This record gives sequence, C-alpha cells and structure tokens, in this order.
Amino acid sequence: MLDLEQKLLLRKTFAVVERQSHVSALMFYQRLFELDPMLRPLFKSDIEPQAVKLMDMLAALLDMLEKPDELNEIMEEMGIRHLGYGVKDEHYATVGVALLGMLSSVLGKEFDATTRQAWAALYQLIAEAMLRGAAGATK
Repeated sequence: MLDLEQKLLLRKTFAVVERQSHVSALMFYQRLFELDPMLRPLFKSDIEPQAVKLMDMLAALLDMLEKPDELNEIMEEMGIRHLGYGVKDEHYATVGVALLGMLSSVLGKEFDATTRQAWAALYQLIAEAMLRGAAGATK
C-alpha cells in the first residue's frame, strides 16, 4: 500500500501533469505505440477522446487513494472490461513503461527516484487489481 508521503507526492506531481493533460496523454499513447505497435489496433476510436479518458481516470484514481477497497473494486471491473478490448496480461508491463516514460518527460527533474517509485507503486496496485479482475472473469 502507498504511504502518506507517496500519496502526497502523487497528487503534487499529477497536478503538474494535469496542467498539460492533453499533451501528457498524447505523449503516453505515442510512447505506448512505439513500445508495442501491435497495441494500436486495440484502440478502435480516435485517440483524442481516449487521451481525455486516461487523464480523467488518473485523476479519479488519485481521488480514491484513501478508499483502497473502492479503488480495487473499480480496477478489477476495469480489468474485466479491458479483456473485451483484447488486452492481454503482458500488455500491462508495456503500459507501465509508457506511463513512467510519459511522467519522466512531463515532470523532468521533478521525476526523481522517490517520485518514480511512488508512481511505479501506484501502477503496480492498479495493474494487479485489473489483472485480478481479468483472471476472475476467465475462470
């Protein structure tokens, strides 16, 4: 679980990302498709609305940090939905790399080792919950 210092750091740095949310989200998708071009066909619609959804979801996740049970439930449900989009277990690692890469680009020097660790820990919680949901749906 994340400690108080990590939660504060996540919120502080996300505020910087959110001020340039459109560019940040597009950077994320550009990096994601560079890492694995086979993921592009999973996005059937224009990437612009998807970019908005990404930033909205990150904001919502940060708002739920004090409600871990609710956060887990929502992420498990999202994992189930993502099965229907064609997302596979191995895609989660690529998404994590793309997310951290985008954060590094947007935050620059603010993305120090402590900040990287906090974001990596958050992504790990998210990915584990989504994978749990997906695994439960396939049983």
